[in-house]
Amino acid sequence: MAKKWLAALVLLTGCGVQEPEQPESESIQAEAENLDIPWSIEQNENTFYISERTGTIAKVEDGEVEHQPVDLTAPLSEAAEAGLLGFVLKPDFKESNQAYAYYTYDKDGEPFNRIVVLELNGDEWRETNIILDGIQSGNVHHGGRLEIGPDNNLYATIGDASDPETAQEPDLLNGKIVRMDEAGKASVYSLGHRNPQGIAWSDDGMMYAAEHGQSANDEINIIEEGNNYGWPDIEGMEEAEGLQAPLATSGSDETWAPSGMTWHKGELYAASLRGEAVLKIDPKTGEVTKDIEGYGRIRDVFSDGDSLYFVTNNTDGRGNPADGDDKLYRVVE
Repeated sequence: MAKKWLAALVLLTGCGVQEPEQPESESIQAEAENLDIPWSIEQNENTFYISERTGTIAKVEDGEVEHQPVDLTAPLSEAAEAGLLGFVLKPDFKESNQAYAYYTYDKDGEPFNRIVVLELNGDEWRETNIILDGIQSGNVHHGGRLEIGPDNNLYATIGDASDPETAQEPDLLNGKIVRMDEAGKASVYSLGHRNPQGIAWSDDGMMYAAEHGQSANDEINIIEEGNNYGWPDIEGMEEAEGLQAPLATSGSDETWAPSGMTWHKGELYAASLRGEAVLKIDPKTGEVTKDIEGYGRIRDVFSDGDSLYFVTNNTDGRGNPADGDDKLYRVVE
């Protein structure tokens, strides 16, 4: 896969800042545009469903985008980074029309996270059941990624709610990766995380997670049940007895701000927001390369087994949107 670079040219004029042009490539094609702060990519046959932080699900079919409303039982929080986040279709979606979603809502002026079941009726989604609730959050660090594991259980990443000590508190779900069975029973799978936003499994069932470090030292971790990944006692490549060091880290001089992850053709890929790239991670050596650049902030990556997809996140208030942003892209291999 060829690396693509964008030389950003910003022209200050009396009319404001000129929007950047995104690189054209025969190997990377836009599948949809005008997404509204997209967060999580899902696919059913030839149709994509992409959660949008503003409280909609973007249905993408034949390049056309329909922003489907989501009827939630609590108002979305206005905290930074909050909104409708993780989203994953149930394995029986074709029959049930149901999915899981993770969102941050306001209660008595404070942000909380919950995981719910959504059901699609016509062109509208409706919250039908609450799986996990009352997870106190902060002004940032909500976590929010949802994935179905090889064991058919639901996994969720939960941030430390801007309170680092919660990651080591066994009675709190903050700073944890949580597993939920089909009955909705939740258990802590791993702890000591700062703000994990991506999880993925290799073909042989190895679990990986990506999390934001404190200004730097972002991590890619191999996740094993019961392990403690150290935050806030260690970060980056620091070591301590009983605490797990990462497979890879951005180091103290670089920030990736990694988000969604996927396994694709024997390699691990992660979206990078601050790093503005799709990261490729060698699962054996931990070597990380910026495989795709020039499209701005990347929120999620997805593999259907044949092609790799990614969504930009330039409309999230921290990027510099180009015309038509945000977009879903397909990597043509």
